[in-house]
Amino acid sequence: MTLTDYIAAAPEMTLLGLICVVMLVDLFVEDESRMVTFWLSMASLAITAIVLSATAPVDQSREVFFGAYVSDPFSQILKLGAVLFVAVSFLYARDYLRANDLHKGEYYLLGLFGLLGMMIMMSANNLLIMYLGLETLALSMYALVAIDRNNVLAAESAMKYFVLGAIASGALLYGISWVYGVTGTLSFNEISMALAMDPSLNNLPLWFGLAFMIVGIAFKFGAVPFHMWLPDVYEGARTPVALYLASAPKLAALALIIRILVQGLGELHETWSTMIMFVAVLSILVGNFVAIAQTNIKRMLGYSTIAHVGFILLAIYTGTDGGYASALFYALTYVVSAAGAFGIVILLSRRGYDAELLSDFKGLNARSPWFALMMLFLMFSMAGVPPFVGFLSKLYVIREVLAVGGVGLAVLMVVASVIGAYYYLRVIWYMYFEQGEDQAVLQASTDTRLVLSLNSIAVLALGIMPGWLLAMCIAILG
Repeated sequence: MTLTDYIAAAPEMTLLGLICVVMLVDLFVEDESRMVTFWLSMASLAITAIVLSATAPVDQSREVFFGAYVSDPFSQILKLGAVLFVAVSFLYARDYLRANDLHKGEYYLLGLFGLLGMMIMMSANNLLIMYLGLETLALSMYALVAIDRNNVLAAESAMKYFVLGAIASGALLYGISWVYGVTGTLSFNEISMALAMDPSLNNLPLWFGLAFMIVGIAFKFGAVPFHMWLPDVYEGARTPVALYLASAPKLAALALIIRILVQGLGELHETWSTMIMFVAVLSILVGNFVAIAQTNIKRMLGYSTIAHVGFILLAIYTGTDGGYASALFYALTYVVSAAGAFGIVILLSRRGYDAELLSDFKGLNARSPWFALMMLFLMFSMAGVPPFVGFLSKLYVIREVLAVGGVGLAVLMVVASVIGAYYYLRVIWYMYFEQGEDQAVLQASTDTRLVLSLNSIAVLALGIMPGWLLAMCIAILG
């Protein structure tokens, strides 16, 4: 191994070292001084982002550690996005955790360990390295969901998440073993090369392994029919944990599917695209229809996440460079909206009270016209209403699906989007046209209010000026 190997992995090594520093310092910090851990965690994220920028490949990818790890523009943009949204999650969570006697160092440490797993996944060029990153992320999230040890619902959700996650991880690992048995390698590049040079490898054993791998991928995405954990975990976990789950890990899931299916098994596109299409269609239908019946805002956002995952999967299904670029654009812009929506839910909560019901949004315009407007921006973006960025995200995916002849799928997406607009508009109706009983003042620090406002305005700004982000996505995957 050379210096080039270590430079490519410098962001991960830096983050791991900083996690050790935060862990040691937190041991000696009293509960009333826990802000030290928060600021150390934020500083760790800032340093990691600086190292990421300093070590970014200029024009081409670098394969290091004997081809097991890759540093390329795709991994860099996803890592920077993950660092940013983990930082946003920490900031939004801080006041809530302090108000509910949950301000412990474990939240930040588990969040940082989860980020490390995401970064490993984003640069993995080998099936086992990908699995290592996936399990690092998954184990952190299992513990995060159960961080409130006195909450029975959180413990139940964590147990359900752990059991189902273990099954999905086992399925993924079993699928990996079959792919290795057929191709004789774990490297994505070598798998792709082997399939291209020997078409006879495209046989039943490989399809069998592929099916198990798609089960694992679909679970990590929260796609139907492997979605059972997602709404339950969103509802059972404390809101800051749900915020974390809804944001950065979605970028890691995108890296998982791009690396494995596109870069490793791209030669089998005709085989796996059919599976992905069925999973995507079911996700769009189930996510949108079931979300209509929800009265809990976190469950509603959970089912809406499933529907949005369906759009991302249909972009992957196209098998075109434009489709992959639109999937990246959709994932990045969706995470912006999801982080803001959960941030507003946290803002409405206070000591001893969680704003978890749709009815908790009643009269928000009378209590805070500004944040009612911010929530309106976020709901309109998720619903796909122009000129917000959610509209363009859906439009680009529909365009790519039409380009490969998927007229029926495009019609389905349009109809599903119209149906999905109902439950988003219901939140807006409650905020502006219903009288709320709760007149408590929204309590949040100035920096949280500022970042939350910028987060919400971003969905409008990106909708008006999407060119730079779309051009970047096309340059990376197009």
